[in-house]
Amino acid sequence: MSVVHQLSAGWLLDHLSFINKINYQLHQHYETCCSKTESTTSVYFDSLQVDSVSSSGACATFIASDSTTKPENDDGGYYEMFTQKFVFRPELFDVTKPYITPAVCKECQQSNEKEDLMNGVEKEISISVIEKKRKRCAVFNQGELDAMEYHRKIRKLILDGSLQLIQEGLKSGFLNPLFEKQDKCSKPIISPLDTCNLSELCEMAKHLPSLNEMEHQTLQLMEEGTSVTEQDLFLRVIENNSSFTKVITLMGQKYLLPPKSSFLLSDISCMQPLLNYRKTFDVIVIDPPWQNKSVKRSNRYSYLSPLQIKQIPIPKLAAPNCLVVTWVTNRQKHLRFIKEELYPSWSVETVAEWHWVKITSSGEFVFPLDSPHKKPYEGLILGRVQEKTALPLRNADGNVIPIPDHKLIVSVPCTLHSHKPPLAEVLKDYIKPDGEYLELFARNLQPGWTSWGNEVLKFQHMDYFIALESGS
Repeated sequence: MSVVHQLSAGWLLDHLSFINKINYQLHQHYETCCSKTESTTSVYFDSLQVDSVSSSGACATFIASDSTTKPENDDGGYYEMFTQKFVFRPELFDVTKPYITPAVCKECQQSNEKEDLMNGVEKEISISVIEKKRKRCAVFNQGELDAMEYHRKIRKLILDGSLQLIQEGLKSGFLNPLFEKQDKCSKPIISPLDTCNLSELCEMAKHLPSLNEMEHQTLQLMEEGTSVTEQDLFLRVIENNSSFTKVITLMGQKYLLPPKSSFLLSDISCMQPLLNYRKTFDVIVIDPPWQNKSVKRSNRYSYLSPLQIKQIPIPKLAAPNCLVVTWVTNRQKHLRFIKEELYPSWSVETVAEWHWVKITSSGEFVFPLDSPHKKPYEGLILGRVQEKTALPLRNADGNVIPIPDHKLIVSVPCTLHSHKPPLAEVLKDYIKPDGEYLELFARNLQPGWTSWGNEVLKFQHMDYFIALESGS
């Protein structure tokens, strides 16, 4: 379970626990001997053959207690079967201190704006900070005024609701006050150096003649041996219908596919395989690459224009009563676009607005709540596909289940950019049981979900995981 505490204000989530409770187990055949005179080693990952596991984060460690041995050939060679379990690197969620730049920290000190969550002390934005900003900018533009007004409206909701959930986390020991931790410098997080540029590969794949002539049929990774070429991974839905994790290799890099998951690796111009999948979805979660100044400056990832986002074929992908959830930045321009243009163009009715609040492991906001630069929260806009003939979702008592407004999702964020918290458990009361679930612009996979995007395997790279030792 990713839900640590649930209150009327919302949920306190454990994202790391959610990942690690996925059954990241590999069935491996370990060839210990090929003949009486030779001794070689090869590893077979659940029928998908690879030569070795060589990555900084995932070592080839085998759980001998779960091994079996059987002869395989006339030369005296034999294989031993092992079950290997992987977990996500815990240091990627090691957020013990707020993300405060020196400039922001100095500004907060000058304005005496420190938030005391434990005592519930609430202070308004310091006049000195506003005066300082006015001197620098002379006047606020309309976007800044809209952002200030929006923050003023939801500030108390964010503060009070987060305080309740944080206090529960501190009581249960899930969160730990900073003074209980040793004040030591955190080791820098080293991301995989040799990962594929998946988005560039998707662009290149569109120009391969052999791919353009494919029928784009679904490829199922079965329990028995399946030959998978790198070309097979593009422009078709890949399914892992087994109960165990699979390993696939793309451009020499290894990725873990959780059980009961499926994905399409492509960009927005090549979504037809998803439309040919013959499935409609009861939940669609969307994390669009919104256009903003920092994205333009950093060149970290490509972004889509509002017109391109509107062209996503949600009406063709959505089942009746489909719940559509869209992650959105705090720019009021984007919020208005979703509510006033995007959802109406998809025949989706806005029903609620939720907020993801990012905290440290000691219960502090990752940014000061009233910081004029970055806020410690992001938004989610929830809507329902409007169908005249569709019946409303009902609970066991037969009552219509309304989606409450202004719920909070409070969690320690992953240090990896755009690694969003899981929504399956917080949405379960408002969605169809055993339905079909889809995530668009995904960067990781989940059991029971179909995921699409041009970086859909990014956080499934084996270097983000570590192999457990025997008895772990």
